[in-house]
Amino acid sequence: MEIAIVGLAASGKTTVFNTLTRGHAETGGYGGMTVNVGVVKVPDPRLTQLTELFKPKREVPADVTYLDLPAPPPTDGATANDLPADALARLRNADALLHVVRAFEDPAVPHPSGGVDPWRDLEQLDLELTLADLAMAEKRLEKLQTSGRHGTPAEREANERELAVLERIVPGLTAGRPIRDLALDDDAAKVIRGFRFLTEKPVLALLNVGEGDLASAEAQVTGLRERYDHRQSMIDALSARIEMEIGELDDESAAVFREELGLAESSLDRVIRLSYRLLGLISFFTAGPDETRAWTIHDGDTAVDAAGAIHSDLARGFIRAEVVACEDLLELGSMAEAKKAGRLRSEGKTYRVRDGDVIEILFSK
Repeated sequence: MEIAIVGLAASGKTTVFNTLTRGHAETGGYGGMTVNVGVVKVPDPRLTQLTELFKPKREVPADVTYLDLPAPPPTDGATANDLPADALARLRNADALLHVVRAFEDPAVPHPSGGVDPWRDLEQLDLELTLADLAMAEKRLEKLQTSGRHGTPAEREANERELAVLERIVPGLTAGRPIRDLALDDDAAKVIRGFRFLTEKPVLALLNVGEGDLASAEAQVTGLRERYDHRQSMIDALSARIEMEIGELDDESAAVFREELGLAESSLDRVIRLSYRLLGLISFFTAGPDETRAWTIHDGDTAVDAAGAIHSDLARGFIRAEVVACEDLLELGSMAEAKKAGRLRSEGKTYRVRDGDVIEILFSK
């Protein structure tokens, strides 16, 4: 899973990147044109408990890659097209966007627009991404309308399908609505998949609040949720500066500090949890004497999909899956006890994997 961190200048997005990755990317100014990349191991207490039970040679958690992309230049009329081509390509290849929205006051770091207004900033970056998608869609639409009727019958048919989808998309983009609000069916989404449209991606908007604003953050989040009525979007808040400071502490000191501040969990845990929910992802596990490992798939994927996530050979030669819920395995203490208790099940190709399943794939070579 790859998540691109975006935001306007002076929003604190690189501080959020450092918070999530425990990195030390340079902050301040307008971030230059640097793309920061960090890989984060997904914290999952269930995997830790499985490791304690099986005592394998290694533990392999799932991971998330965060990209901290340059902010658009703080000038009138700046759009996402002002980003370097390679940065824009990285943005298009991301699975989701984490939009950092400034909600803190800091005289030492004045807001480029003259004052803090989270709703204005949220709408501004959305508009810039919408304009980038509109430019691409209109260019392709024009080409299809002029030369799309040439070619083989199969090519003309494919062009007509693409034209029909783009003719649905362009009016919405022109009106400032993201593509994800159209709720395209699977066939339509497949037609335009190669464009990697920015406004088709799920968005987690994070209000970056000041150190003294944690108590009022929930009210700000609630207010924005009521106004930001887009599909596949979530809004939450954190104080990136505080969380970055906590990230420098050992686990025990960090827990004490969070308790004093009334923070129930780390920002990393919360952002990853929200990202999984936003993208419709779940985790399943494999466990044995060699390793315990967490795997990420989409909610609704089958046992064959899970086998394919491990290795394509397992999906091709799939016979059946031996499945037990993680909590049952931890309670009973071993696969043998789970089988004895009737909690270990044999499932076929169409079994819908559940979050927390521990799976062994049986396959023919």
